[in-house]
Amino acid sequence: MLPDVIPRPAAISPETYRVRREALMRQLPASAAVILPSASLLTRSNDSEFPFRQNSDFYYLTGMTEPDALLVLLPGEGGSGKSSGEGIGKGIGESVVFCQDRDATLEAWTGRRLGAAGVVNEHGLDHAFENAERDERLVELLRGCEQLYLPLENPEAIALAEDAFVQAKAGQRRGQAPVRGWQDISPMIHDMRLIKSAEEIRLLRHAAAISARAHCRAMQTAAPGVYEYQLQAELEHEFVWQGGSGPAYSTIVGGGANACVLHYIENSAPLQSGELVLIDAGAEFHLYAGDITRTFPVSGTFSAAQRAVYRVVLAAQERAVAAVKPGTTLKDIHQGVVRDLTQGLIELGLLEGDVDARIEDESYRRFYLHSTSHWLGLDVHDVGTYRLDSDTPRALAPGMVLTVEPGLYIPDAADIPIEYRGIGIRIEDDVVVTESGHEVLTSDVPKQIADIEALMAKK
Repeated sequence: MLPDVIPRPAAISPETYRVRREALMRQLPASAAVILPSASLLTRSNDSEFPFRQNSDFYYLTGMTEPDALLVLLPGEGGSGKSSGEGIGKGIGESVVFCQDRDATLEAWTGRRLGAAGVVNEHGLDHAFENAERDERLVELLRGCEQLYLPLENPEAIALAEDAFVQAKAGQRRGQAPVRGWQDISPMIHDMRLIKSAEEIRLLRHAAAISARAHCRAMQTAAPGVYEYQLQAELEHEFVWQGGSGPAYSTIVGGGANACVLHYIENSAPLQSGELVLIDAGAEFHLYAGDITRTFPVSGTFSAAQRAVYRVVLAAQERAVAAVKPGTTLKDIHQGVVRDLTQGLIELGLLEGDVDARIEDESYRRFYLHSTSHWLGLDVHDVGTYRLDSDTPRALAPGMVLTVEPGLYIPDAADIPIEYRGIGIRIEDDVVVTESGHEVLTSDVPKQIADIEALMAKK
């Protein structure tokens, strides 16, 4: 019998993307223009490309998954009218996309292209042109725009802005307003992306559900002699079987001391009896990321030492999740985790002395090197600042989505009691901030010791 498939939520509607574009344009002067390129295909070798993944900001504003496109936003009231000879916007600017040319021969090799008409019909853009027209049309669209907004880290966007500046300078002799400069559009888009809509949370919830099923499957597959890459295969099979595009990031499967390497992705070693295995893996669904870490015993039962360390991490993680609510900051959550882990390290005999002293001298960092949380969304380490300024952490608000992932990584060193050497444990959940507190999206995969052992016993 084939495994069942979780019911999939609907994709985000074209209307939502239109609302996002209009919300962005409301923040800009009428004389401005936004230039936002899509991602492009990246050659792997000769005529073979890496799997295409759309630029997250471009996708957030269009929903388009084709490469080699360009979004132009013109905030002027009622639309500029420059794309078609008359104003075609809905009262709040105009959205124009340049897209791949229709080409029957290329489409026979690589699949259907939307073309200009398809972009308008399927994605609700005000107007679209194929890339063959881009050079000529873009000059027309940007004529009279005084300030350009673009992602400053994007070389293509910078080149387009420089061309527009040259064109505008030449047009000054004919009385046209010049392009006076450009600035970064990314912070505005990223502030918007930080607060997730109900539609986005449904997609994140589904990515989390797929990810949780994959982790459960890996727990039931693990056994001495199974290779790390074989667990990776089980995880990623489930991601795709459930309609995901694959992993949202490089899958980590670290058995034994490999779990102490934070970004271990070799996944090449056999699992050993008596050791733990740490899996950090998440599915991508409609470009939204799941991100779960679980740590469990290869043979299905925790040893006394593993159990002791695991309980320290689990207690810290549960208290941190409970602290997620509007008004709390990630700094608050991290500081609570540091205190809990430091106290636990002292109780385990891995540190000595007073908790405050060990926090002050940062000796805990030998065992806990990373932050407790990051934003989650279209990117696994999603966009949005963590501080409003250098002194003010950003407070959590409803619609924010974050991970909570404390861990302990005990080196295989002579001064460490032998029973603890090489133990690496991390526990990570995805959490939505709600009006009244929080929702854990990843609770379908067990993290209590008894629940993990019971699931693994069902092999």
